Amino acid sequence: MSAGKHHHLLRLVLSCRKITAEVINPADSSIIAMASSTEQEFLARTSVKLGRFPRPRQGIGPWGLWDVNVASRVGEKLGLRLREVGVSGVGIDLAEELSRPIRHRYMVLPLFESVRRVGVDVDGADKLGEMRFSNETAAVIG
Repeated sequence: MSAGKHHHLLRLVLSCRKITAEVINPADSSIIAMASSTEQEFLARTSVKLGRFPRPRQGIGPWGLWDVNVASRVGEKLGLRLREVGVSGVGIDLAEELSRPIRHRYMVLPLFESVRRVGVDVDGADKLGEMRFSNETAAVIG
């Protein structure tokens, strides 16, 4: 785990239909804050995509139900909620993020950047961005 100096862990749950970001306290596994693309703000956009013919292919990206714009907005909402509860920094599990397929890593980087723009430090996201999606770097980390 790359949580280093922070006491909270940012975890992502990705599917073809939604992205959920939650910050947990590793000591007791309690959820501190979370944001998801299934919230009210995103429902209109999702229903438009589902009502379209031909229906979008199931997947992540411009053809799926969420993309980098949705991931960025979810990150912004999570960052604001973290600021409300007084959390100034979180860490990510770098090995878990590197185990994701390259297309998923590309899609979640804007989420980490949005959390950082709001003012919450994301420990490990800079390392993820530096690796340029190389699968060889996963062997270097662990």
